[in-house]
Amino acid sequence: MQETDLLQSIMGLILHSGNVKSDCMEAIQLAKQGNVSAAKEKITLANKSLVEAHHSQTALLTQEARGEKVEVSIMLIHAQDHLMNAITFKDLAIEIIDLYDRLQGA
Repeated sequence: MQETDLLQSIMGLILHSGNVKSDCMEAIQLAKQGNVSAAKEKITLANKSLVEAHHSQTALLTQEARGEKVEVSIMLIHAQDHLMNAITFKDLAIEIIDLYDRLQGA
């Protein structure tokens, strides 16, 4: 993998993971305001960004599986950290939205 391709995959991970977190935060705020259906739509957008982040990650994993060395850099570690945080954040956002939904329905 060329250095530019590696950098593109890393930046894709960071970009799309950031979008996941942003959409999830907006979703929580919408649920807090009582708009659970709009919150769930934001989670759907977050899921789409998560798929894109996984595509970036898969490009790196595929290269490694082919026996091609993937240079581990601080940027790559940072990107992976963003992805893992985005996944965790999305899971927690879904739970928070569910709680708001239950509280508003009570």
